[in-house]
Amino acid sequence: MAAGLHRQGFDARLVSAVLDDALASGARVYGISGLQGSGKSTLAAQVAAAAGRRGLRCVVLSLDDVYLPRAQRLRLAHDVHPLLATRGPPGTHEVGLAIEVLAALRSGTGTALPRFDKLDDDRRPRADWPRARRTDLVLFEGWCLGTPAEEDAALALPLNALEREEDADGDWRRWCNAALREAYPALWRQIDRLLLLQAPSFEVVPGWRLEAERRALGGAPAGARIMDAAAIDRFVQHYERTSRQALRTLPRIADRVIPLDTQRAPVLRDGLTRPRS
Repeated sequence: MAAGLHRQGFDARLVSAVLDDALASGARVYGISGLQGSGKSTLAAQVAAAAGRRGLRCVVLSLDDVYLPRAQRLRLAHDVHPLLATRGPPGTHEVGLAIEVLAALRSGTGTALPRFDKLDDDRRPRADWPRARRTDLVLFEGWCLGTPAEEDAALALPLNALEREEDADGDWRRWCNAALREAYPALWRQIDRLLLLQAPSFEVVPGWRLEAERRALGGAPAGARIMDAAAIDRFVQHYERTSRQALRTLPRIADRVIPLDTQRAPVLRDGLTRPRS
């Protein structure tokens, strides 16, 4: 396997195995889940390209592309909790839009694909969304796909500095967890088969995210800013609770698992594994 994902992406044999798994399962919507920086977008792009070489029509949709527009998050920050201004946690996606898009792609009618501009921290205008026609396979990737909500008792104590200092009463984490419990299962049910890129721990995420920020700067407009290590450490704390829940639960939920090492390389030469029973 490749030593990492910085330049080469995933090994071609693994990409082919993922595509074979999707096709053999008969999935119309194939989910790729994994923590921030695990290589979901890279793998989805590689699988889509491999599908194209086989003459298949493949579309990629990211959970990130259905983040709520900034104006809506600012309203939530004012009306519910200030931390909801930051995109990422459950409750900051337009779940209904994602369901609508996936349902249209599944039906073969075609639809516009939402896009989110992370540099502007806002959804792009609908006029800029690409149009997808009939598709043979939809790859849906996202950092928390398939993750179930936590039990209420697990929310009692803060788990990081962000929660201790900015959510001492727990209102934000309870609101996000309620969204994960009430809104997201309908979206998860749109996924026919789920693949997990399994990170070794949450502790690798800040470093992975920093690498991603530095790579993104290479294609960013002149003068664009990236987050430094301190800013990234605070940013990923917004994701930490649900990320740790994903690490606990998804290895048993996913249909296929690719364990990763700290360099984001698959640790098993045979590629895909089934979840432990």
